[in-house]
Amino acid sequence: MIEKFVAESTECDFKVALETRKPKSWLKSVSAFANSIGGTLVFGVANNKQPIGLNDIQNDAETISRLIKERITPLPQFVLSPIKEDECDVLLLTILAGRSTPYYYKSDGIKEAYIRIGNESVVAPDHILNELILKGTNRSFDSLITDAKKADYSFTLLEATYLEQTGTHFNPTDYISFGLTDKNGYLTNAGKLVADQPLIRNSRIFCTHWNGLDKGSIFEDAIDDKEYEGNLISLLRNCTDFIRNNTKVRFVKEALYRVDKPDYADRAVTEAIVNAIIHRDYIVLGSEIHIDIFDDRLEIQSPGGMYDGRAIQDHDISTIGSVRRNPVIADLFHRMKFMERRGSGLTKILNETEKLSGYTKQMKPQFFSTPSDFRVVLKNTNYPDSKDTAQDTAQDTAQDTAQDSRLKMLLEFCSVPRTREEMQGYIGIEHREHFRKTFLTPLLASGKLQMTIPDKPTSKYQKYFAVR
Repeated sequence: MIEKFVAESTECDFKVALETRKPKSWLKSVSAFANSIGGTLVFGVANNKQPIGLNDIQNDAETISRLIKERITPLPQFVLSPIKEDECDVLLLTILAGRSTPYYYKSDGIKEAYIRIGNESVVAPDHILNELILKGTNRSFDSLITDAKKADYSFTLLEATYLEQTGTHFNPTDYISFGLTDKNGYLTNAGKLVADQPLIRNSRIFCTHWNGLDKGSIFEDAIDDKEYEGNLISLLRNCTDFIRNNTKVRFVKEALYRVDKPDYADRAVTEAIVNAIIHRDYIVLGSEIHIDIFDDRLEIQSPGGMYDGRAIQDHDISTIGSVRRNPVIADLFHRMKFMERRGSGLTKILNETEKLSGYTKQMKPQFFSTPSDFRVVLKNTNYPDSKDTAQDTAQDTAQDTAQDSRLKMLLEFCSVPRTREEMQGYIGIEHREHFRKTFLTPLLASGKLQMTIPDKPTSKYQKYFAVR
């Protein structure tokens, strides 16, 4: 019975006997279970799962019930179940996940809320306590009204992106109906997060491309390093561009067609970044999302663990429902088609990665969470890049030759000033960022190509010409 119970229970603690002189030793677990996904205390069983039994199970049950009512506030839902195990009387105390969080242990005028970390019950840090308070009042950080007036800020990027993604204009009344402002024109935290100006300091993402398999010094071991802050839409775009610019798309020539072999699936990367932006905990002061690119993997780490307190690595991804820490932001991103409402983002990451050419089970994305952070690890499907066969060498040589040929064609084409669009069309490159990274930037850096308006590199009238 004990083995069967342990296999079915997500969280459980074993107690040889009921401690009445120092009830905090087990009551703190009652608080922690009620503050998360629930759990069970098993009295009369040793830590090695061997039943010892209780001498007076009826009296112990009454004492447990009384102490919970006296020391835990608000009162959580719990069930006491006596069972027989190897002729021993064992008592199960099952605590249900609470809705009126936080649940405090109180004694001698002191109140403490506990959470689970691994198999321990520890005092909740301030940022988790604040989140428990919001959860207990059916509120979220992004829905809280602030003292910032909408009229004092601009929302150009939000409105332009909404039109681009949906084909409809963002109306003034949408700010209220989407939860970005109240009726008096004051912004919610969600509204501040999508303003053009950086209004919430914690809305930041640090991106680093490391040289090798481990982190090192930013100044010595980083190939590329960027810090972005402010508007959530710009964060999403800047980070996807950073990853695209710092990863590769190889290809293999088949008899009648070419097979692209990107390091990572674009859709999987986008889903992982959106997941980090939407579900991160913005209450943690001085926090930010971290994106780290290594030779063999891409890691995206965001503040705040699973909203319901569980550890993602201990559960089947396909059975986990959608519990949103920031529902206002999630709804807005869904309307702009950056995510789906049904919580299929993690499954999407798995499915899109499986579609990559050369995918194996060893390349399956990994997910990890603690009470304080969430991490997604995507494997580089082209690592290790040490397949020095004659075929690979010949292919690389052919690719380099083709690249040099197109660079030469571009320079000849730019004997007179040309626009970027004209240059892309001439050599048949559709993707703007790929053209910039692979052709335009290297030619400008080498001095073989120059701008007609160097003082305004982003001018819409900009053209480029070859230097003879």
